[in-house]
Order: sequence, then C-alpha cells, then structure tokens
Amino acid sequence: MSRIAFITGGTRGIGLGIATELAKAGFDLAVNGVRDEAAVKSVLEELSKLGAQVTYVRGDVSKNEDRRRMVEEILDRFGKINILVNNAGIAPPERKDILEATEESFEYVLNVNLQGPYFLTQLAANRMIESKKQQLEEFFCIINVSSVSATVASVNRGEYCISKAGIAMATKLWASRLGEFDIPVYEIQPGVIKTYMTSTVQEKYDRLFQQGLAIQQRWGTPQDIGKVAAAMASGNMPYSTGQVVLVDGGMTVQRL
Repeated sequence: MSRIAFITGGTRGIGLGIATELAKAGFDLAVNGVRDEAAVKSVLEELSKLGAQVTYVRGDVSKNEDRRRMVEEILDRFGKINILVNNAGIAPPERKDILEATEESFEYVLNVNLQGPYFLTQLAANRMIESKKQQLEEFFCIINVSSVSATVASVNRGEYCISKAGIAMATKLWASRLGEFDIPVYEIQPGVIKTYMTSTVQEKYDRLFQQGLAIQQRWGTPQDIGKVAAAMASGNMPYSTGQVVLVDGGMTVQRL
C-alpha cells in the first residue's frame, strides 16, 4: 500500500532533506515550492531516482486558494495524504531590532510561517480523518518543523521567533484535537542547519561552533532533520503525539 507525504518547501534546504529521507523510506511524494517547475526539475528527478512517485505542487502556503488547490491536486493524483510536513518558512526580509521592525515584515513572516501551516493542517487533517475512517489501520500524521527560535530569543528577528513559538503551540493544539482519531502530531525544532537560508551567516556560526555553541561542534544538515522526520512518518513514534524533538546538536542544553 502506497504512503503519500506532502512536504511544503520541499525542493531545497531542510524540506529537501526530509523529502529525500522519506523517499528512501518508501514514501511517494507531493513536493511543494513557489518556483516554476522547470527550476526544480532536476530536484524532482533525483527524488524519483530513489524509487518514489513524485509530483510537484506549486503554491504559496500563505494563500488560502493555493492551499486548497494543492490539497485537491494531491488527492486527484494519489487519493490521500498520509503525512503532512509543514516545513515551508521564511526569514524576515531584513533583520531589524524589534525597536525598529515593521508591521509589514511581521505580517509577511507570520502569514507564511504560522497562518499558512495552521490552516493547511486544518485542510489536510479533515482529509486524513475521512481516510482514517475507511482504513483504520493505516497510519497518518502531521509533522511541524519549527525552530529552536520557538524558545530562544533573537531580538533582531522577533517576527520569526514569534512565528515559530506559534507553531509550537499549534502542535499541541492539533495533537489534542486529533487524538480521538489516532492521528499523531509531532514537532521538530532544528538548531543551526546549513542551508541556503543560513548561507549569509556562515562565518558567524563557524566561529560560534568553535566557541562551543553546541555540544556537537558542527553544523546540522538537512539530512539530520530528514532522518527524524522519517522515523515519525514511518510510525516509529506512535505513542508520542504532541512531542518535540530538538535536532540542535545539544545547543539548547543548559551547561555550566
């Protein structure tokens, strides 16, 4: 029986790391992004080489009409969604001190990082409930990718931190609501991960890792996140709904 995973922001960075590991685990994939399909063709081909059926659903998760269209496209292609990975996210266009940050930036980041996944989860969860009633033994789950910034304050990107703190509460809310249907909801909180988003601050974090930023003195990789997501999606954490897995190399462990 095929298992279908819908990964937002799945064509690069952490999302691609998750898509790759899920493909290796035997999932078929619906991969979302905002770029033209031609621009991600090579990525889709590489995922297909891992044995997955792959479809690209282009859309902006912050837009209601895009969310609805993407879900319908996936259902038309595969008939169901077993796994929703809410990964798509953005940093503020400009890092500004919270004494100077703009409402426009706040709204932009919150719409993509929090409102979008919240209501995409609503759409997907209702479809999962319908499928679960027909296939009681089939596994469905939702995985939210937030950040250590859900709890670690960065005053030059407050809107990002607040969006991720909101995702952390959304995980608890959806876990509570979907418990009666045996649909677990998980959260992954990445630390400093080497992606296109962090490429502009590589020297800064290279230096901080050398100074002991994390217990494991290296950058995290998208594959580090993907392996955790694959364990969740494969049903290997069936009695852990609402739980958070930190993938941060021990960065948030308090030390003396």
